[in-house]
Amino acid sequence: MTEQRTMTNAAWAQLILLALIWGGSFFSIAIALREVSVLQSVLHRVGWAALALWVIALAQGHSVPRSLKIWIGFMGMGLLNNIIPFTLMAWGQTEIETGLVSILNASTALFGVVIAAALLRDEQLTRAKAVGTALGFAGVVTVIGWSALKSFDIRSAAQLAVIGGTVSYAFAGVWARYMLQGLSPVVAAAGMLLASTLIMLPVVLVYEGLPSLKLNFNTWAAIGYYALIATAGAYLLYYRILAVAGSSNLMLVTLLIPPVAIALGATFLGETLPPSALPGFALIALGLLVIDGRLGRALFKRSPSR
Repeated sequence: MTEQRTMTNAAWAQLILLALIWGGSFFSIAIALREVSVLQSVLHRVGWAALALWVIALAQGHSVPRSLKIWIGFMGMGLLNNIIPFTLMAWGQTEIETGLVSILNASTALFGVVIAAALLRDEQLTRAKAVGTALGFAGVVTVIGWSALKSFDIRSAAQLAVIGGTVSYAFAGVWARYMLQGLSPVVAAAGMLLASTLIMLPVVLVYEGLPSLKLNFNTWAAIGYYALIATAGAYLLYYRILAVAGSSNLMLVTLLIPPVAIALGATFLGETLPPSALPGFALIALGLLVIDGRLGRALFKRSPSR
């Protein structure tokens, strides 16, 4: 019998922090896309993040891995976790509304649970995970607004692109478990992003030429946020959570990102939360508690014996 991975209090805290960081990424990407292309936005994201993480890795005394298997792992992870989803979702964000992108992005958790259960022996699809993930996804849809789903069109290439990005994210968690297990988080993240940069640079040069660095301050600020904070810093957390909680639990961060983004907008931009926000948050919280399992165990222990 395989051991099921559970979420510790520390893992939950890291997951919430990751959601807070990634919650602002949609806004910063939208700002950058006003001046740079989709491909260049992805190159900026992985390139500057890779540089920052390798500075950190070398300063901490880590060396560059020499194993061919590890570099194959970096290349696969770069494609699955960076290039494919970053490109598809950035392009999708230029074609469809942010609310729908957020809803579709949250389906990463659903794909993550199913794919991890199919490919990883220690991440079986339990009833609690299935029910909890469904509740969490319903909560995200409720927060954003059920009316947003009315614009969903299966024939829309942009919406299919976002869904493709979520599936890629889900496979990335499993790939990392197989190929990069045992690496320190900083080396794993730095290697993945360097591999992504090595793939993206020739693509941009061939299709768009040498990217211009003469950008507006707002564009550089947006790039700085999503490259250094929402990518370099976030992936350090990503690999730490992956190591202790597993890939399907890690994918739950996509359920937290949309409500976090709405809450930040209400707090710092004076935006009004929709009436559906509170019941949506309640559904998300319930779903996470069901997946975590501790609420059920606590209720079971307190129930009188028969």
